[in-house]
Amino acid sequence: MGNGKVVTTSTNLQKAVCWIGEIMQEHPEKERKQVLKDAQMRFDLNPVECEFLTKNFAEVAAGKSC
Repeated sequence: MGNGKVVTTSTNLQKAVCWIGEIMQEHPEKERKQVLKDAQMRFDLNPVECEFLTKNFAEVAAGKSC
C-alpha cells in the first residue's frame, strides 16, 4: 500500500504556496522558515500539509504566477 504518503490537492495548500511565493518575491529579506510558519497559520494547514511545505517549498519556481 505504498509508503504511507498522501498527495493532496488542498485549496488551502495551493493558496499557501502562492502566498509564500509572493511574499518571498516582495520581501526577500524575510526568513523562509518564518514565512512558512505564517502560511501554516494563515491558511489553517494540517500537519501533513505543513510537512509538505517544509520539505518541498524549495521546488516552487520563484517566477511562476498563481
